[in-house]
Amino acid sequence: MSMRPDDHRRKWDRAEYERLAQDRLRSKKTEGRKGHDDEDEEDAKESAKRELLKRRDYKVDLEGKLGKSVVISKSTPSSQSGGYYCNVCDCVVKDSINFLDHINGKKHQRNLGMSMKVERSSLDQVKERFKVNKKKMEEKQKDYELESRLREAKEEEEKLKEHKRERRKERKRKAEESVDDLDDPATSDMAAIMGFAGFGGSKKNH
Repeated sequence: MSMRPDDHRRKWDRAEYERLAQDRLRSKKTEGRKGHDDEDEEDAKESAKRELLKRRDYKVDLEGKLGKSVVISKSTPSSQSGGYYCNVCDCVVKDSINFLDHINGKKHQRNLGMSMKVERSSLDQVKERFKVNKKKMEEKQKDYELESRLREAKEEEEKLKEHKRERRKERKRKAEESVDDLDDPATSDMAAIMGFAGFGGSKKNH
């Protein structure tokens, strides 16, 4: 309280009220931590009952409705009201990014009966996975080598065919040139001087 006799305004003990406020904050924090601990304990019990997180064994359809028009009315069910419908959680998500976030989220996985915990692989499981992946890589390498050999064989076959075509063309060209030489008058005169009637051509001279 004020020491002045003419000051009748009520005064407050700030130190006392600050102490009370600090005590109240501490008690709220303690209760909050206790509540969280209880929730965490319940979550742990529920997680123990749920299955471990699994890899999705199906492809999420994000493009099935692209470019399609849908008439929506008040009586249209929520599963057909546009956007991406989750039949597990019975909700509609407006875009693909949020839909992926939803189906990968904690709430959706809980509704599927799974916890967010992943099974820890043992050393033997890791070694087995390495063996499987190595085998797959070797099979891919064999397939690649086989395809490469088939491609090379096909290219060689095409080159051989092209070479045969060129040889046929060359023979045909030489044959045509020889026929042209026989039809040449100078060549005919030379044949007459040498005593040849012809080179197997026309029989007019007989």
